[in-house]
Amino acid sequence: MKHFMKGYIPYRSGGQRVSFLVHGKTVLLLFVLLAVCAIAAVVSAGLGEMYISPPNVLRAVFGAGVDEHVMVLQQLRLPRIAIAMLVGAALAGSGALLQGIMRNPLASPDIIGVTGGASVTAVLFLTYLSGTVSIRLLPFFAMIGGAAAAVLLYALAWKKGISPVRLVLIGIGLSSLTSAATTMMIIFNPRNDAGLAYMWLTGSIYATNWENVLTIVPWTLVVLPIAFLFSRHVNIGQLGDETAVSAGSAVERNRLLLLLMSVALAAAAVSVAGGIGFIGLLAPHMARRLVGSEFARLLPVSALLGGIVMLIADLAGRTFFLPLDVPVGVFTAAVGAPFFIYLLYAKRNSA
Repeated sequence: MKHFMKGYIPYRSGGQRVSFLVHGKTVLLLFVLLAVCAIAAVVSAGLGEMYISPPNVLRAVFGAGVDEHVMVLQQLRLPRIAIAMLVGAALAGSGALLQGIMRNPLASPDIIGVTGGASVTAVLFLTYLSGTVSIRLLPFFAMIGGAAAAVLLYALAWKKGISPVRLVLIGIGLSSLTSAATTMMIIFNPRNDAGLAYMWLTGSIYATNWENVLTIVPWTLVVLPIAFLFSRHVNIGQLGDETAVSAGSAVERNRLLLLLMSVALAAAAVSVAGGIGFIGLLAPHMARRLVGSEFARLLPVSALLGGIVMLIADLAGRTFFLPLDVPVGVFTAAVGAPFFIYLLYAKRNSA
């Protein structure tokens, strides 16, 4: 018991109704990651076709700098930085949830079809409705597609309960199906103007604005804390369904709720940034190396790492090939795809 408590700080609410243990090293790591995130944001805000020094960045953030700096930062770069961090956190949180409930380290929203479902309805909107319906409806279309894919995935995987292995296998098939559907819509686009759809599918946060930020903020800031409250259920689920049921956990209900949270996070991210892949796979693995697999530690660290990785990838896309602006999804795939192959190779003898 002493070894278990080592490094933990107990917390109890005033009425003694809520209690939990806070891991000291994880709290310290979170502060370090927040500092890294802040530094990366300041550096990213200053780099581009117009260089702005860090002191001038801080002045412009509060509207006290040169008018040109204030305009570039507040209208162009700061919304993009905010979107990058929020999208990265949402995708990483979604991936951590999926890996937890499926007990499979290869699970992520883009691999099991959730991102694909959101992409289908988004491309449907861009190729057939763009120009006739307000573009502001795009996030809602993406969320509907992501939710529909999750419902279909859950229905097809149901057989007197949900098997994590069955869920992953059906999800991979669903991802292939949605990918084929989006390709067909682009090929048969009546306007023969597939550039916007391809850019969106690759994953890009080019030309984002504060309205896009407001679209994803409620989902990220509400769903992630709720998911954190389910940490115990995710942890006990790692021991297997029979053990979880014997411990009093409502396995199927909790799995459905956690799956819906994962879908909400992924669909919100896809609605403003397109089909960005591998963040949901990569960030939870990085977090697991740092803090272990206990979900209350894993989730917040994954979210911060996802935001940092996304921010760095977007900075690379903005600055490496000036004056071109390369979609951020190209850089996340360049890192994530080899990592996914490595995971497949490392686990080739397991199962």
